[in-house]
Amino acid sequence: MAAVYTVTEINSYIKKLFMRDYALSNICIKGEVSNLKYHGSGHIYFTLKDENAAINAVMFASRREGLTFVMREGQSVEVRGQITVYEKTGTYQLYAREIKLSGRGELYERFEKLKKELLEMGMFDDIYKKPIPKYALRIGIVTSETGAAIRDIQNIAARRNPYVQLYLYPALVQGRDAKDSIVRGIRKLDAMGLDLLIVGRGGGSIEDLWAFNEEEVARAVFEADTPVISAVGHETDTTITDFVADMRAPTPSAAAELAVFEYSAFSEELSALESELKRCMNSKLDRLKAELSQRALYLSAKSPLKRIEEKKRRTEDARRRLLLLLSARVSKERAGLDSRRAYMAQIMERRLSEDRNRLLFSSKQLELLSPLTRITGGYGYIESGEKRPVSSVKDVSKGDRIRTYVKDGVIESLVESAKKLSIQRVKEG
Repeated sequence: MAAVYTVTEINSYIKKLFMRDYALSNICIKGEVSNLKYHGSGHIYFTLKDENAAINAVMFASRREGLTFVMREGQSVEVRGQITVYEKTGTYQLYAREIKLSGRGELYERFEKLKKELLEMGMFDDIYKKPIPKYALRIGIVTSETGAAIRDIQNIAARRNPYVQLYLYPALVQGRDAKDSIVRGIRKLDAMGLDLLIVGRGGGSIEDLWAFNEEEVARAVFEADTPVISAVGHETDTTITDFVADMRAPTPSAAAELAVFEYSAFSEELSALESELKRCMNSKLDRLKAELSQRALYLSAKSPLKRIEEKKRRTEDARRRLLLLLSARVSKERAGLDSRRAYMAQIMERRLSEDRNRLLFSSKQLELLSPLTRITGGYGYIESGEKRPVSSVKDVSKGDRIRTYVKDGVIESLVESAKKLSIQRVKEG
């Protein structure tokens, strides 16, 4: 029966075979650099490839003196070192002691040529970059439906915001037909009027990522009306799509972090904005209320009704003062009038007494001069028939009827004659 070996024993045996092979212990291999990783420890991991095959390689930090330039993706290099087996995984790789440039790789030259052409056309200019929406709710994704990229994006989107709707276009992201599939996906999702597009895939060699270096894909990204985030490979991978897109994310996971806003933070921000808005509104309302009160007071002070009321008040005050003045004047005048009335009463009483005395005196005199008084003393009053007084012989003629009024009656007489008495004046001396 054949012997049975452990995996460790087999890997160790194969490693010894490699180490005993002189050609493999000091070999120089020419190829194009791909999957280049500068590790934090100082080690450099990369892949050497040609059109048909590839081999993993590593240069440890202790061997870095054998590298005199900065390695980049796509460079054509000659690597001298030893091929041996890594027992833990059973894989063989090239352990580099010296790396020299042997010219640029074909893919790298194509990359640089297209990059230069598109740069000169202005397709990388910031003026054409569309802003990435802060609160995208409908996000389109152009990537493989079976790759790790879509799973990472879905997980991050579910964690950050379960209300965001994702639209996947299952595109080929590697191989000869990948560029056409990616272009169709971009144009299909762009026509849906979504908020944002993510175009990309997980890491790989420059050959694996080459579809995102094709001019057709770059133009589809540039011509899209929807903002595009490029998320191709790992952080150190760079493609033409990264330069044309509106934003570059180092990985698909990072693209999801950038594209999907965090709902909890959004809710907190919304609450803070609501509080600030209420505070501003209340402050504004308080300021407007104060201003309104001031304007109301101003308008009240300047309003015609207010002025009329003020005029009425002033008129009423003036009327009261006038009434008080008139009352005081009337009281004063009344007091003066009463004083004058008393004075006038005294004067009138005095004058009345004086007039009464004068009247009495005049009455006595009139009584003495009255015809009736004289009549009582034997005199009479003569009146003609026409009731005219007869005071002279000239007033009557013979035959006239006359009446003589005496003390106790009337005597009617007939004039027989009327003679004028002759009176002689006696001269003095």
